[in-house]
Amino acid sequence: MAKRHACERVDIGFVDRAPYRFVSTVDLAITPEQLFEVLADETSWPHWASVITKVTWTSPEPRGVGTTRTVDMRGGITGDEEFLAWEPFTRMAFRFNESTTSAIAAFAEDYRVVPTANGCHLTWIMAMKPNGLAGRFGLFAGRPVMGFVFQRPESHCVHHQEGVHSFNYSDLPVWDMLFGTFRNPRRFEARARPPTDHLIDR
Repeated sequence: MAKRHACERVDIGFVDRAPYRFVSTVDLAITPEQLFEVLADETSWPHWASVITKVTWTSPEPRGVGTTRTVDMRGGITGDEEFLAWEPFTRMAFRFNESTTSAIAAFAEDYRVVPTANGCHLTWIMAMKPNGLAGRFGLFAGRPVMGFVFQRPESHCVHHQEGVHSFNYSDLPVWDMLFGTFRNPRRFEARARPPTDHLIDR
């Protein structure tokens, strides 16, 4: 088993006061109940969060505050999580208690769901505190600013470079920055192959 590094046991307020926060919102044409069903299903996460390879619950049902799980990610990174909020159809939030990367001092995510006339509105917050100078350097040193928040076409091409299919796994670059798989070239001049895993023989 890979060595675990302890993370700060932050409370739910950390998602609003963390030194680095990434907020994304989206309107979805599904009900809050349907969305929460997806979020609560451990098998669904690798399908919509490409950086995640496996989610394993490590505490028994029923789920709630204090529930724990382990999340395995690309690059051999693992995080042991504990839920800080579990409000069915409304909110779930969790923090890292331990991680196999030493770059993170504290980490939490928050999913807030509000019903709308056509479905629901999701606000997703990722909050983090890098571990010392090295962690901050991994986030920001020498990278074009916009490449931190939005995956640029040049960066996405790196992932699909012919004969490589590595790096830049996540749609949110900060994950790759933390886990050492981020590449953000100013230009891309190699050959790239389009992904084929979405092509289905009908």
